[in-house]
Parts: sequence; C-alpha cells; structure tokens
Amino acid sequence: MIEFIFWFSLAGLVYVYIGYPLLVKVLARLCPMRRERHSVDQKVSLVIACHNEAERIRHKLSVLLQSSQARLIGEVLIGSDGSTDGISSALASVNDSRIRLVEFSERRGKPAVLNDLIPQCQSEIVVLCDARQMLSDDAIPELLANFADEKVGVVSGELMFRPSSSDTTAGRGIGAYWRYEKMIRRAEAQFRSVPGATGALYAIRRAAFRPIPNSTLLDDVVIPMTAVTQGWRCVFERKAIAWDDPSDSLGREAIRKRRTIAGAVQLIIHHPSWLLPWNNPIWLEYVSHKLLRLVSPVMLLTVAVTNVLLMNQLPYLLLLLLQGCFYYSAFAGWLCQKIGRPSSIFGVQAMFLTLNVTTVAALFDAMRGRFRVTWQRS
Repeated sequence: MIEFIFWFSLAGLVYVYIGYPLLVKVLARLCPMRRERHSVDQKVSLVIACHNEAERIRHKLSVLLQSSQARLIGEVLIGSDGSTDGISSALASVNDSRIRLVEFSERRGKPAVLNDLIPQCQSEIVVLCDARQMLSDDAIPELLANFADEKVGVVSGELMFRPSSSDTTAGRGIGAYWRYEKMIRRAEAQFRSVPGATGALYAIRRAAFRPIPNSTLLDDVVIPMTAVTQGWRCVFERKAIAWDDPSDSLGREAIRKRRTIAGAVQLIIHHPSWLLPWNNPIWLEYVSHKLLRLVSPVMLLTVAVTNVLLMNQLPYLLLLLLQGCFYYSAFAGWLCQKIGRPSSIFGVQAMFLTLNVTTVAALFDAMRGRFRVTWQRS
C-alpha cells in the first residue's frame, strides 16, 4: 500500500508538470483547431480599471495614443476604483477626447468596475489591460486579427519581461516559469482553447461578456471561461505583447501567486459546474492546468514521507537521495537570492518550491474565506 501511494503521488506530480504539457502539445499537433486570422480594421474600446495609478495611466496613454495603433482606438474608458491621487488632472494633461474617466467613490475591486464599464463600451471588441504594463507597437492590431474568426470570443496577449538591469536568482526562476507557462498556453490555443487569459492584456467580444461576481479574484480566468462555456473560443496571440519588469524577489512573487492560487480555489466554489466534463468544453485543460496544481504540495509531501518509509530498499534510497538533492538545490537558490548572487542553475528549483509553499498558504486563506478582491501592492 505504501508503495502504491508513493508511485500514485509521483505519477500525479509527473502528469501535472510534465505529462499534461506534453499531452496538450501532442494534441495540438495531431488535432489542431484551425482559425481564420487576417487584418481587421475596426475600432476597439480600451478599458482600464485602476486604483491610485494616475501617473502610470497618464504615461501609458500618452505613449499609446501617439503610436501607430492609436487609429484603432475609438474610446478609452478609465474606471477609477476609489482613487485619491488626482487621476482626473493626470488624464486632463493627456488631452484626448477619446478618454472618458468613470470615477467610483467606493473602492470595490476590479471585477465590479469591469461589470460597470464593459456594457458602456461602444465598440464590438473591448481590449482590457492594466495600468502598469506598456504595450508593444502592434499589440492591438495583432489581437484584432484573431477576431476575423467568428468563433473566437476572447484573445489573450502575451506577458513579456524586459531584460532586467538587476539580474537575480528570483528573476531567472520567474522568467523560466513564464516561458514554461506560455508554452502550455500556446499548445492549448492550437488544440482548443486557453482556460484563461493574460490579465495585463486581452480582448473580448462585447457579446461574449457576462457580468462576473464582484468578489472574483481571477477575472482574467472567469471572463474567458464564461465565454468558452457559451461556445466561444479563447486563443493566445504571442505577437500582442504587454511588457513588464520581472520581480527581483521570491517573496514579492509569492504574494502575487498566493492571490492567484486562492483565486483558483475560488473558481471551484463559484463555478462548480465547470468541474463536470459535459458542462465544460475544455474540461481537460481547465482541470489539468488550473486545478491539479492545487494538490501539488500534498503530492510532494506524500512522496517524501512514503519514500522515507521505503528507504530500506536500495531503489527507494536512491530516489530519496535525489529528492534530497532537489530540495538542497532549492535552498541553494534561496540562499543565492539572499546574498544577491544570480544563479540560473538553482533559480527554477527555488521558484518551484516557493510556488508550492505559497499554494499551502493560499489554501489556508481559502479555508478561512480570506478572499480579498481589492489588490494590494506587494
């Protein structure tokens, strides 16, 4: 029984982190879902929900509205979620008639703002982005090209990290993690649909949008998944880029991921029907990519404990030594981060272990009902 539990848990870990990515890549090769993609020349509505981001918003719009893609922007709706930093004056300095500021005196969170703003949009296609990340020069045209296919309801952009002048072990580990994530998303989009979008940049048909619960943590998962369950496709566009700076701290990245993982637990609570294959057209992708990682810490602990119980057998002793080397390398990555010495060798292991420790903390948050919808800077 102990051997069975060991191998079952190990097989689960291998499937989550290696098996599923390989499976979806094979499915994308064998059963690609074709889609039309060509230039679409139509206006979009740009929507940004923000709280005390006046200077970032001003800079972002100043650059965006002077770029070559500005001709495609019919209107810009800025939802100020209880801001107190003089955003009205900041937007006035941009001096563009397409900008409309909608101020909410009470801070309610991004989902509530989106629920109010998206129905007010005049364009058929709505582009949603955050205040912080800058967009590539052709981000909006590349997103639009995918809507030539009438079955596409949501198009996710790609988050890219700028080369950092302060190269760190954490930054290298986070960069490797994002490359791994994007590989999976590209394969999912080629096969059927991506179970979520990049929150920093994605577009949706206004007809595909449905209001979401105001307490939602992962609007960039719930909005696309709601569209997918209506029969639309959610695809990934790697040429539509939102540029960001990588985190230089495992701790700060853990704060972000803790919220994301708690949001994944919330998906189960708010949308239990998505757990049923006959209600979810992309059940395999949703469960394998979004939910099974929640039990990864349990499987890691189970593998370690059962391996110790079986260590009197030579094969299991060797496996235990391999586990010890892995955890030692993760600790070495954490140590390199603490002393400020960049390491490509240990960054991935440190990031992996940090994510699993963060998952445990997020599960405790969920068990206590600690779902904070308003964002706090890490």
